[in-house]
Amino acid sequence: MKLHLGDRVLVTAGKDKGKKSEVIRVMPKENKVVVKEVNLYTKHVKPMGDRPGEKVRRERPMDVAKVAILNDKDQPDRVGYKIKADGTKDRIFKKTGQVIEAKTSAKTKTKK
Repeated sequence: MKLHLGDRVLVTAGKDKGKKSEVIRVMPKENKVVVKEVNLYTKHVKPMGDRPGEKVRRERPMDVAKVAILNDKDQPDRVGYKIKADGTKDRIFKKTGQVIEAKTSAKTKTKK
């Protein structure tokens, strides 16, 4: 998946079209992302024990096709890959050719 955790994106479709925010969760198997403060819904939580009931606003996942990554000039862009001499891949912006710096590293799975 070309979008990673922490990328700044622009919503290009839906009720939140035009909003700029940050990716807080990536779901590559479903081809969806969760964007901070975008595609919100209200969840009604019932009271349990001594905790009162409440309304909670949460983000719903949205399709990757409905967002575009923002480059350093705050313009929507596309992601490409450039293979370095040592064989590693860098993500780049298609319009500017600039390398996208990784903000967070992926979690590593450990075998038990």
